[in-house]
Order: sequence, then structure tokens, then C-alpha cells
Amino acid sequence: MERFPAGAPRGSWPAEEYAAKRRAEGQSATVVMDLKSDAFLVVVPTGDDD
Repeated sequence: MERFPAGAPRGSWPAEEYAAKRRAEGQSATVVMDLKSDAFLVVVPTGDDD
């Protein structure tokens, strides 16, 4: 999981760009908003289901 502040400069989408790179590598990546911390989280499953 990677964390990106929600206050990125206008026209900049760092969380979406990071997720797109992971998807291009064949990984599943989802962007979600953490309202408490005012940040976007990019969730990439690792496959470790312990």
C-alpha cells in the first residue's frame, strides 16, 4: 500500500499515476480515499493470505 496526500497540485494525480504503473506491470491496483488522514491510498494485493 502506498499513501499520497490529497492536496496534490491542480492537474496532478500521483495516486492514479502510481496505480496505472502497477496495472501496466500486470498487478491489480485500487485507489481509495482515507478521509480521516485526507490521503489517497493505492492498494496492491500481495497474494499473502495468511
